[in-house]
Amino acid sequence: MANNSAVITDSFKVEKEEKVNKKLRWAIVGCGGISQTHMGAIKKIPQIEVVGCCDIKPDRLKVMKDQWGIEAGYEKWDDLLREIKPDVIDVCTPNGVHCPAVVAAVEAGCHAITEKPMAMNPAECQQMIDAAKANDRKLAVGFQYRYHPVCEMFTRAKAAGDIGDIMFVKCQALRRRGIPNWGVFGQKELQGGGPMIDIGVHIIESAHYCIGEPRPIAASGNIWTYIGDKPSEVESMWPGWDWKTFTVEDLAVGQVRFDNGCIMQIESSFSAHIDHDIWNFTIMGTKGGFNFDTATLFTDHAGTMINAKAGYLPNPGGDSLFVAKLKNFANGILEGTPLRAPGESGLAVQKIIDGVYRSAAAGKEVAID
Repeated sequence: MANNSAVITDSFKVEKEEKVNKKLRWAIVGCGGISQTHMGAIKKIPQIEVVGCCDIKPDRLKVMKDQWGIEAGYEKWDDLLREIKPDVIDVCTPNGVHCPAVVAAVEAGCHAITEKPMAMNPAECQQMIDAAKANDRKLAVGFQYRYHPVCEMFTRAKAAGDIGDIMFVKCQALRRRGIPNWGVFGQKELQGGGPMIDIGVHIIESAHYCIGEPRPIAASGNIWTYIGDKPSEVESMWPGWDWKTFTVEDLAVGQVRFDNGCIMQIESSFSAHIDHDIWNFTIMGTKGGFNFDTATLFTDHAGTMINAKAGYLPNPGGDSLFVAKLKNFANGILEGTPLRAPGESGLAVQKIIDGVYRSAAAGKEVAID
């Protein structure tokens, strides 16, 4: 996202000290890079106390102990659940581990939040939802971009009647050259897919939330692999990726139809031959349109076509969006407030992604149940 930072500025504010009657005993499963962002955010949420962690790699447990003071580290989550008995499990593992970790957690009596995407496929998502309901536990997905000030600007405009009926949304998560050279992002069997399930999911989930989360009913699309499965020979920000194990797409393009007649187009790539990276969604309604990147509302007013750009929005920098999503889940547990990204939201987004992948494999439009 390149442009809307120009309208998002810091403000002078006094943080109110929150009175906390109860703290949630929180445990992290998966102690890689994203868990460190979670830990930084958690330190700003007085309702949360991290009591344990789990990772199959002892060196990651050592990082949690040395950097964050988490003494109770386990290589198996069954041991963590049995001995620590946390209130909440926060799943920060590769995608292929989300489902079994969440199911084990809720069956042990824990609430669970998992990083995006929710799982590898819709069937796993449904299994997680069913397990949470059967055990009367709360389940959320770590979709932070729906907390972005620009998304909140749009939802206010929509509620005020400035957008009308939404007909079309275009989602773009495109990198000129940004194939991760760490982790397992290029391995389909562990991730479920490439850029669409990794970075496209952010734009898809935020746009889907903004348009009211209609039910997807059909998808068409295609995927291509043309750079990631070859050695890195061009200067880029993350050179030297593991091309020998690269089994995901470089580019995914799709179109999804919803039950209300709205259409979503999706473009997502780690390696697109374009001028610059794009992180954006645009929305077209019967009364107005919207651009996420520029935080601009397009409408008609007093006989004139108006481009209304935000003059001020709160700064979403640092870990503020992570603080928002984790605090929303904590408050949902402690106070019963609504979850902004419950498991059902994760399932809907997963159906969108899965639909495009299935269409690419079938070579035709596919139905989404």
